[in-house]
Amino acid sequence: MDTRRLYSFVKIVDAGSITRAADILHIAQPALSQQVSMLETHFKQQLLIRSKRGVAPTEAGRALYRHAQLILRQLEHAQAAVDVSGRAPAGSVSVGLAPYSTGAALALPLLRAVRERYPDILLHINENFGGVISEAIMTGRMDMAFIYDAGPVRGVQFEPMRTEDLYLVAAPGTGPATDRDEVSIAELAGVGLLLPSRIHTIRHVVDAAFRHVSLEPKVVGEIESVLTLTSAVGAGLGATVLPWSAAQAILDVRSLVVRRIVDPTIEVKLSLCTSDHQPLSEPALAVHDLFHELINEFGGNPGAR
Repeated sequence: MDTRRLYSFVKIVDAGSITRAADILHIAQPALSQQVSMLETHFKQQLLIRSKRGVAPTEAGRALYRHAQLILRQLEHAQAAVDVSGRAPAGSVSVGLAPYSTGAALALPLLRAVRERYPDILLHINENFGGVISEAIMTGRMDMAFIYDAGPVRGVQFEPMRTEDLYLVAAPGTGPATDRDEVSIAELAGVGLLLPSRIHTIRHVVDAAFRHVSLEPKVVGEIESVLTLTSAVGAGLGATVLPWSAAQAILDVRSLVVRRIVDPTIEVKLSLCTSDHQPLSEPALAVHDLFHELINEFGGNPGAR
């Protein structure tokens, strides 16, 4: 099969329109439609549903789309490996980082290390939620990710890297009135919390800790934006709950009150997530090794092990 047809098919699905895809690919629309017809003839299945609003993949089309992405990415890796054979690793590497995690502290050091050691690697960093990132790894659109370990997920594997305790982070006067370095879940019952939505691992473990003592968190805002969270906590609009490394990376902890949460303690596990069926390319393996180096350097942070 001509892989150019697969590439065109992926672009059509991404664009949602044969006309838009033809413009992107600089191919005449009839020629692009002919490529789709040849794919449908080859697979003996209708792959696209056409309407006035554009095109959408059928069930068979969605299956081909997923496999086409993997095939094209493997070809890209093969071309990169041949091009740089005998030279320093080069090519594109896509990395996902979970927001509100050690990933926030790792992003800049990782980018710096790649630039210094492997100047021919183009690093793409994406901060997003674990479910979105793990799906991107399953479909071959991302090489690896440093995310919260949510348990077994089909199509990916988790390499445990770090366990961190969670801390209450608040502007002075926003949190509980105590001078201790620790604060219990019971003491947080009346504290207004700014937390991510329920799809986020931090929210899951915070909610579970409150349920453990038969309480409910007082959530005054659900914030997915790191910039908004930083401004809101600094302005005293609510407290938040973060691992120490993430708090240190995104907030001015010198002007805030940071207390470890106890009774019960809350911990999160962070893992390096990769595909369980697609091997890492040479440049991706180089970035994978850098992850290990950087994580070891973060070993001295409080509440981490």
